[in-house]
Amino acid sequence: MKKSKVTITRTAAELAKALGLTPADGAEIALRSDLNSKVVEVVQRKGLTHAQVARLARTSRTRVTAIMNRNTRDISTDLLLRVLYSLGYTAKLKFQKAA
Repeated sequence: MKKSKVTITRTAAELAKALGLTPADGAEIALRSDLNSKVVEVVQRKGLTHAQVARLARTSRTRVTAIMNRNTRDISTDLLLRVLYSLGYTAKLKFQKAA
């Protein structure tokens, strides 16, 4: 049996590189992760149920549950932004030259 090599990454850029993805993919992973983390933080701080968040964001409870479980493979960045906005927050992007 062939042993698997364990690779530990600490940043989205390192993860993208380890997976053979482009730096742009790494930037997208980082952005989506930051959005997801903020949504989870705000929902927990406000003590809202998944159903309440779904109603506010005009989406399904199933999608909100996926976001809260950080299972966002089938969740669009647009929806993450809409949920964040429905919770009273906006995202601010910072542009800088890529390394």
